[in-house]
Amino acid sequence: MYGDIDTAEELGYVERGLKARHIQFIAIGGTIGTGLFLGIGRALTQAGPLSLFLGYLFTGIAVYGMVQSLGEMATWLPIPGAIPQFCARYVDGALGFAVGWNSWYSYSLTVAAEVSAASVVIQYWEGIRHINVALWICLILIGIVCLNISTVSVYGEAEFWFASIKIITIVGLILMAFIIDLGGGPKHDRLGFRYWNDPGAMKAFVANGAKGRFLGFFSTLINATFAYGCIEIVAVAGGEVKNPRKNIPKAIGKVFWRILIFYVIGSLAIGVLVPYNEKRLISAIKNNEPGGAASPWVIAIHRAGIPALPSIINACIITSAISSGNAFLFGGSRHLFALAQNGQAPRIFLTCSKTGTPYYCIAATATVALLSLLSCSKGSAQVFVWLQNIISISSLLIWTSVLVAYLKFYYALRAQGIARSTLPYRSKGQPYVAWAALCYFAIIILFNGFWTFPSKTKSLNLTDFVTAYIGLPIYACLYVGWKLLKRTRTIRSGEVDLRTGKAAIDARQYQDDMMDKEKSRRPRTRWNKFWSWLV
Repeated sequence: MYGDIDTAEELGYVERGLKARHIQFIAIGGTIGTGLFLGIGRALTQAGPLSLFLGYLFTGIAVYGMVQSLGEMATWLPIPGAIPQFCARYVDGALGFAVGWNSWYSYSLTVAAEVSAASVVIQYWEGIRHINVALWICLILIGIVCLNISTVSVYGEAEFWFASIKIITIVGLILMAFIIDLGGGPKHDRLGFRYWNDPGAMKAFVANGAKGRFLGFFSTLINATFAYGCIEIVAVAGGEVKNPRKNIPKAIGKVFWRILIFYVIGSLAIGVLVPYNEKRLISAIKNNEPGGAASPWVIAIHRAGIPALPSIINACIITSAISSGNAFLFGGSRHLFALAQNGQAPRIFLTCSKTGTPYYCIAATATVALLSLLSCSKGSAQVFVWLQNIISISSLLIWTSVLVAYLKFYYALRAQGIARSTLPYRSKGQPYVAWAALCYFAIIILFNGFWTFPSKTKSLNLTDFVTAYIGLPIYACLYVGWKLLKRTRTIRSGEVDLRTGKAAIDARQYQDDMMDKEKSRRPRTRWNKFWSWLV
């Protein structure tokens, strides 16, 4: 099964066309999408600013632990798709099958979610609200398919510039929040932590009192899951990046700053600018209003009295959604390619263009993304919520599978006498970090749909319950079905295949190192030193 990896590399099925700056910017901003710009508003109104901040902080810590674990495996064996390959190779072929197809449909649905959200935001401008949403959805999908169907270097270049816009936007919003909070806005009203006192730092959700405040906090963990979703794309792209053992560890380091600055500080900024009982925000979410009305960032700018900025921010949110859709289409197609390499998807998905683009994989992923057209009949915002619920549980299942594979990898190294000091990249605190993150994600999986449960005051919300948990039976059916069909077994640590495909990658790595040594120059100016650190 795994011997095909060397063959695939020799045949040029994929091309290592991603440069260092491409993978670094994909790591920093590649998958930052509507979760941070739009979805975060729902979490604020449900739980309050302190719960929002803590939810994004705790989930960010667990996600970073997962990315560290994945990075260790991805630098040992940087291959396309990566995650289903690791799960099948280190744990069980059935796990690789389940997580591979789960990842593929999760990424495909995320493309639909981002495109659907973009169609929501485009309706912000009254002059174009009369245009059918289907037109915008089709134009966006055609655009991102064109970016993906060309060479991987074109995709990387597009993501570099898209990510640059997102980074500038988020940093600008955080600086704006700091200025407004200190009274530097047009109204010169110093906010401080006013809204943490009135209406309060934590809001009760579903229940009353301390129990309700805890449940409100727990709901932010689920919301943060969607915002952090597909953050593992750094490793997914590892099979197509030049000099992966140098560039993947650097990219993983950037993920830490992305989590801290964009998500954690961003959630804190929202909490000081907008109270959780803001009427416009609650109304926009409740009534599925079009445009950026459901974005707390846009509402914060309106409250501060800055007239022209909301339109600019809405344009940036649209760019962000298109960028994320572009990244997720890439990730989904590579997961499907990895499944075909494992013999768990039709061999037609191994077909690539002369430039190394798996165009059948891209076409299949984009076809699923056409579900975004549901926005035309039910309302873009409602479809976005449904997709958000399904994607969140899928992301959690991907992350738990990564951690299970890593733990098997960790103990396989020990069983086979391979010292961790020989690894190209070593994450800290292992295996305890992986175990802690695994337990954290397992708890969220079990209770992610708690708010749909029946109680004395309400009946079961069947639609939301299904979208919150449907990923579990799908994943179980994929795992059990493949296990029964192929009679796979759980691989013992001493028998785990840690070597196949590694020799070819080591040889290429040596060539990359020699080329880098010839090209390298010690940066002298401050700008060159900064750029060297950045990429």
